[in-house]
Amino acid sequence: MAKPTPSRLGRGLGALIASGTPASAKPAAAPAPAAPVTPASATSSVDGLPGYREIPIAQVEANPYQPRKEFDPAALADLVDSIRAEGLLQPIVVRQVGEKFQLIAGERRWRAFQQLKLKSIPARVMTSSDASSASLALIENLQRADLNPIEEAHGYASLIRDFDLTQDAAAQRVGKGRATVANSLRLLALDAEIQGYLGKAMLSVGHAKVLLGVDDGAERLVLARRSIEDGLSVRALEQIVQGHRAGVVGGPGKKRKMPAAEATALADVEKKLTSHLGARVTLRHAPKNGRIIVEYHGNDDLARVLERMGVTL
Repeated sequence: MAKPTPSRLGRGLGALIASGTPASAKPAAAPAPAAPVTPASATSSVDGLPGYREIPIAQVEANPYQPRKEFDPAALADLVDSIRAEGLLQPIVVRQVGEKFQLIAGERRWRAFQQLKLKSIPARVMTSSDASSASLALIENLQRADLNPIEEAHGYASLIRDFDLTQDAAAQRVGKGRATVANSLRLLALDAEIQGYLGKAMLSVGHAKVLLGVDDGAERLVLARRSIEDGLSVRALEQIVQGHRAGVVGGPGKKRKMPAAEATALADVEKKLTSHLGARVTLRHAPKNGRIIVEYHGNDDLARVLERMGVTL
């Protein structure tokens, strides 16, 4: 394994935590035998740079405040192949906790070294508090845009909850505006299913903001599913929600604005039916006639809705 050179290591923590993607380097040689563990304050170094050293892979443990929960197997496999062919450009960043070294930045690199069955890894050993370690782990992922919106929100929530920080203080620690942190935290008020859609990029943050304006949980969930299945844009979803609130009824060319009291009553009926059936219900009401539209998704969902209605087949 090629050792990091002074020119590569002299960039400071900002460069170390900004990227985990290796660049071209000399082909990796066989790993050196693991050096004995010494205190973080010792003067042992890599290429004469204090604080940089080879540490045993077995002595490294994950950061309990790591906001990133999912690691793409394909991307990790690419990193393994790159390190095998080109070596490691950026050491991991750790802090010493007892007899172990806890990761601050570089979990993908550490995992790649484990898959390569290497015994030691270049590291920068820092002195860092729990709060600083959590902040740096979050900053690393935010800078690399590696977190999905829900992981990012949980990262902010962890800083605030675990270290008794205000939203302002958390925002300052990660270099973000308070409004950015506040808007991110709002996503955690969404149903777990909708959070899952956001985490898998099936819905955007724009869709989530529109859904946060829908008070009824069952209706919100139906709208989220409809957005995915119909491929609704954020604007199209906004129009559906706004039209529902305004009580605009009638078919094409026959739309009318119903009285506020009537619209409120119909909206209440829609909400109750939606909650009872677990499916989006829309009333198309006119003075002399109307329709009740019940949405379902597939045969199984239709059977479930019919069972709720008391209809047996």
